[in-house]
Amino acid sequence: MIHTTRRDLIRFGILGSVSAFTARADRAYAAARSLIVRSARPQDLETPVSNLVDEYTPNDIFFVRSHFGSPAIDIAHWKLHIEGMVDSPGDFSMDQLRRLGSEKKPAVLQCAGNGRALFRPQVAGAQWERGAVGQALWRGVRLSDVLKRVGVKSGARFVTFLPGDHPMAPTVPKFLRSIPIEKAMDDVLLSWEMNGTPLSLLHGAPLRAVVPSWTGNHWVKWLRGLRISDAEDPGFYMQTGYKFPTEPIPPGGKPAQVKSVTTMPVKSLVARPAEGATLKAGKQIIQGIAFGGKGPIARLEVSTDDGANWLEARLDPMPVPGAWQRWQLHWQAEPGKYVLRARATDSSGEAQPQDPQWNPGGYLHNAWDLVRCEVRS
Repeated sequence: MIHTTRRDLIRFGILGSVSAFTARADRAYAAARSLIVRSARPQDLETPVSNLVDEYTPNDIFFVRSHFGSPAIDIAHWKLHIEGMVDSPGDFSMDQLRRLGSEKKPAVLQCAGNGRALFRPQVAGAQWERGAVGQALWRGVRLSDVLKRVGVKSGARFVTFLPGDHPMAPTVPKFLRSIPIEKAMDDVLLSWEMNGTPLSLLHGAPLRAVVPSWTGNHWVKWLRGLRISDAEDPGFYMQTGYKFPTEPIPPGGKPAQVKSVTTMPVKSLVARPAEGATLKAGKQIIQGIAFGGKGPIARLEVSTDDGANWLEARLDPMPVPGAWQRWQLHWQAEPGKYVLRARATDSSGEAQPQDPQWNPGGYLHNAWDLVRCEVRS
């Protein structure tokens, strides 16, 4: 496990140049230095789960997933190019996009591979543990308003996001993701703002896709264009990557058929106490977040004895679809060692499983969450 330093954060683009450091920047550094580096190049930075207790995850400790390096973008001359099956293809400046409308939306962003390091046997890929997830208040224009402005032709079925980053070698496929036109016309934003501040380069500036309830591979960063077509992109990341078995397979097995990873399954995380924490006997609070599934989380249960017995936690309501719900359980902690578990059930009855559904890509880990702690008198 590698933790970031101030120099790392300057290099990664989370903080500004040395000359820009102020008391506020120092406070930002103090929070952001706990990001866990899963990969330095491209930057894959994980949020310690103990930070996931607020409605919105601060930008400085929000996880980062990058397929390639951050591109060099001339913001002054940047435009979003729209092509394909539309009546009026063309380019939109940021001012033109803003004039189409502006909406704020809370939404959970989670890497499809969050929890990959927890699968047994282990699988290849970024070894995320539990913290490749966060929630922000995003602001941007509705993708549906952009599509209405250009006029989508009959027969169009997909929108492909065209990013500004490029593979590091000509043999590496471009990262292109497509979403169905129905999803594009529903709740997707093209966002320029995150938690009240302009997007940073590392989080996709000047514009990124926000695709509520869907995994992070659809939330394409550094957007430079949209392609509207009657078929999804034929490239690697749609036809081979981000696939999940249609039926459960034994650990280490090979699936007979696969489907694309899209929506997030129901999931909960214990944020506090942190893994390995030592607590004082007496009144304690176990707290965390829950999200995903086919509807709002309806029940959140916590076990302090590794799943033998369960208590129902207090659960906040879902503000909008695609947002997380925070939960708490007041616990009278006696001295001893404990294995805490959490499991969520949504309004349709979908519940977190005790064990994850193993798959070769290490996607969609949503088993009962687990935290070990010790209580001392």
